[in-house]
Amino acid sequence: MTFDTTWLVVPAFNEEAVVGDTVAAARQYFSNIIVVDDCSSDKTSINARNAGATVCRHPVNLGQGAALQTGIDYALSRGADHIVTFDADGQHRPIDAADMVKILDSGRFDVVLASRFLGHTVGMQLSKRLLLKLATLYTRVTTGLEISDTHNGLRVFSANAARKIRIRQNRMAHASEILELISKLGLRYTEAPCTIIYTDYSMAKGQRMVGAVSILKDLLVRRMYR
Repeated sequence: MTFDTTWLVVPAFNEEAVVGDTVAAARQYFSNIIVVDDCSSDKTSINARNAGATVCRHPVNLGQGAALQTGIDYALSRGADHIVTFDADGQHRPIDAADMVKILDSGRFDVVLASRFLGHTVGMQLSKRLLLKLATLYTRVTTGLEISDTHNGLRVFSANAARKIRIRQNRMAHASEILELISKLGLRYTEAPCTIIYTDYSMAKGQRMVGAVSILKDLLVRRMYR
């Protein structure tokens, strides 16, 4: 099964080792995939294109938030009805994204957010689990959103919601910004279970420490500029 009017948006930076496999797996469900190469110094663009993705490349490194906005704008320009944001590093499962698109297709929601705490995690460290729980509590208090997970890169937007949510935070603060905009704009949202797979690859890149620091930095930045 494919979703002809759905676009998968994949921000990527120096992901040559995994982006090809990520795209190939996603193409079992999604025929439209845009990988935004955020000025990688490796073969990320080549490997993504060889796997069947459309590739946009930033001439300078701008950050994940900017890469997402570039991909969303591209997908909207191609007539996307639904837009999925999806990590390049293999932590997300395409089948979860497909299930989320089906939920959005019911017309009852504007946004579907993935939750690892409604689903499962593989290889998740206890320290990160605790940090995410604290970050989720903070997000619930500051946004009023009744969510069980935060800083999860797997999301599905309707085209209308994607046009309204303009990501201004180029780097990691975009994750909190998106949730705040969902609340501010009064968008209809729901959560769906997903499985997050923490691989040797992501941990070798420092995913545990970088992820923890980025979440903490994200929350502090949003607090400062509120």
